[in-house]
Amino acid sequence: MYQIIENVRVWGTPLDNAVSQAVTCSKYGNVVQVLLMADHHKGYSQPVGGVVVYDGQISPSGVGYDIACGNKAVRTNLKYDEIKDRLPAIMDEISRRISFGIGRSNNEKVDHELFDDADWSVYQNIGKHEHDSLKALARNQLGTVGSGNHFVDLFVEQVSGDVWIANHFGSRGFGHKTASGFLNLAQGKKFSDKAAGESMDQPPTLLDLHSEVGDMYFRAMTLAGKYAYAGRDYVIHQVLDILDAHATFEVHNHHNFAWKEVHDGKEYVVVRKGATPSAPGQLGFIGGSMGDISVIVKGKDSQENKDAYYSTVHGAGRIMSRTEAAGKMNWKTKKRSGGKISVEQMQEAIRDYGVILRGAGTDESPFVYKKLEQVLEAHKETLDVMHVLKPIGVCMAGADEFDPYKD
Repeated sequence: MYQIIENVRVWGTPLDNAVSQAVTCSKYGNVVQVLLMADHHKGYSQPVGGVVVYDGQISPSGVGYDIACGNKAVRTNLKYDEIKDRLPAIMDEISRRISFGIGRSNNEKVDHELFDDADWSVYQNIGKHEHDSLKALARNQLGTVGSGNHFVDLFVEQVSGDVWIANHFGSRGFGHKTASGFLNLAQGKKFSDKAAGESMDQPPTLLDLHSEVGDMYFRAMTLAGKYAYAGRDYVIHQVLDILDAHATFEVHNHHNFAWKEVHDGKEYVVVRKGATPSAPGQLGFIGGSMGDISVIVKGKDSQENKDAYYSTVHGAGRIMSRTEAAGKMNWKTKKRSGGKISVEQMQEAIRDYGVILRGAGTDESPFVYKKLEQVLEAHKETLDVMHVLKPIGVCMAGADEFDPYKD
């Protein structure tokens, strides 16, 4: 059950700074409702785990810089016993073949029909240079995963022994530059002007959906969504190829996006930042930490789910900041100092949980996240857990990988 704090519907244990940020969001524009999922924490302009429902408006700052970040998960035709002996080699190959960090670590050319999509005209209308440079960046980064909390993981379903693959990333530099550009346009600047920077306390930036810029943003965001889907599809295909397997079932969803949805007979714009769509019968993937379960869920047809505007958590929820966990990075010396979590602590925890780890920094260790069961319990009236997945292999960018588009 949720509680109401200053008209914000809050699931789970309220975090004061996130609630304060949600209340701020409620004071700008044509807001219908603001909600916080149980994995909420303070984010850029709108809380992560936050949902804001607008009447006729859209918020580029609410969607955020990693437009269409999300997950794809597939069940394979393999059983755990078929791969357990070669799992270290499999994880080595995933780490080698999949590109983590800012660029592409292999020479493979990735093309896709989305590069012929009509919505590229949005960027042509902004300017030839913007169109050409963004399309080139998008081509170069399609199918790259990035760093931060982005991953490619292998799981075993504990009941059946089925092997699953899941990934987590978004629209990469293309989405980041799209967000920056439209935030500039909303402030009366040029699309390509230097971005103002990501202030956590930035008030919401709003565009009327039917204005020229609002319509352009919605189309650009939609294109970034297609791009993110294509990238996650590509990575899953690569891992299936490594496993010599095929998919028997899949779940694919964004959790940083704005959707036009009908609620109580009226169309609204639902901006979810770190929140998963969960309409009745809709499937979603929710990832725990590298030392915890992940789950496939299905939205319930319940009053509480309706009250949540058919939204749920996207993960376990961070309880320790990156800097607090890993310390500050000196990019000249490539050394960190002041972190609370040591590499040895992380590696011991992962070994104890039976996970083979490639890459990752201590800012993504199990210690920095809530337990997933804790946040799922807060949403038990809104969703059903369909599959429980235990990680057996986790692959992320290296701890010192610099990536401005990470998350």
